[in-house]
Amino acid sequence: MAAIELTDLTKRFGDVTAVEDLTLSVERGEVFGFLGPNGAGKSTTINVLLGFLDPSAGSVRALGTDVTEDPRAVRQRTGLLPEAFECVPNLTAREHVETVIATKDADDDPDEVLDRVGLDPDDARRPADDYSTGMHQRMALAVALVGEPDLIVLDEPSAGLDPNGVQLVRDVVREEAERGATVFFSSHILDEVERVSDRVAILQDGRLAAVDAVDSLRENLGMGAVVEANVDVPPAVEPVAAVDGVTDVTVADSTVRVSCATGRAKMPALRRIDDATTVEDVQIEETSLEDLFEAYTAPGERGANATTDSGVAEPTDTEPDARAAPAGGDPS
Repeated sequence: MAAIELTDLTKRFGDVTAVEDLTLSVERGEVFGFLGPNGAGKSTTINVLLGFLDPSAGSVRALGTDVTEDPRAVRQRTGLLPEAFECVPNLTAREHVETVIATKDADDDPDEVLDRVGLDPDDARRPADDYSTGMHQRMALAVALVGEPDLIVLDEPSAGLDPNGVQLVRDVVREEAERGATVFFSSHILDEVERVSDRVAILQDGRLAAVDAVDSLRENLGMGAVVEANVDVPPAVEPVAAVDGVTDVTVADSTVRVSCATGRAKMPALRRIDDATTVEDVQIEETSLEDLFEAYTAPGERGANATTDSGVAEPTDTEPDARAAPAGGDPS
């Protein structure tokens, strides 16, 4: 059974359609990146997924439960880190964690949870109102991890974190997936998404533009990789260009650049070069997720898996959002 099942999900705000006919399945134990430009419908989708908003049409199931019928049961088993977590004035980080432990009837040790996210014990015992952005984000992550949730929803989890904090988020995501949790997260740090995701979905104008593993998205757009070889004597171009999956070959002085539509073309192309000359050095540049994201979301452009243009945008001022709820997933 999938952890998340969205079927023909549509959400409207008056005359504005924020999400339209979104069908998406996320497997249990999967790390799933949810991407899209501002206004694409990501926050709306997350709010509907957690029962903070009712869908206008379609169905939403999480952890085997119909969210519209029993949102409390879903949130009880979900950890949430919203994009703008709001702390309770005058409460310490430890008290925030203790509150969610009590709400979820969990048996976590609050000090262990806070230590896991790198929040100093002394800081954890002073009011969170004065925290730096990074400390605030670490506390929010701690709250989301309470109770070993089956589903963890992270919206911009690395916002405000230093490089060590960003690496900590990656480590936590991997650890949670290893214990069997499903991690569904949205981030503008596309390198972070690529490093930890099993698959990604790209939302554009409220519709699903693409969903697949990053390597498969590269192949779909013919944007696999570039192999750059420094050689002793420039080889003939034709044998390299004849390799299946090679889209372009250029030779300049002692450098051969080979554009590959698929990852499978890299090594055969390199072997053709090596057969013809002495390869002194090699660099391989994979198409980044950022490049793929731009290809799927550029104005007027649609990706290989794109649906038809919908011409809709996600409302920003009229839409309720998940920040109003505690990051642990209020079961009420």
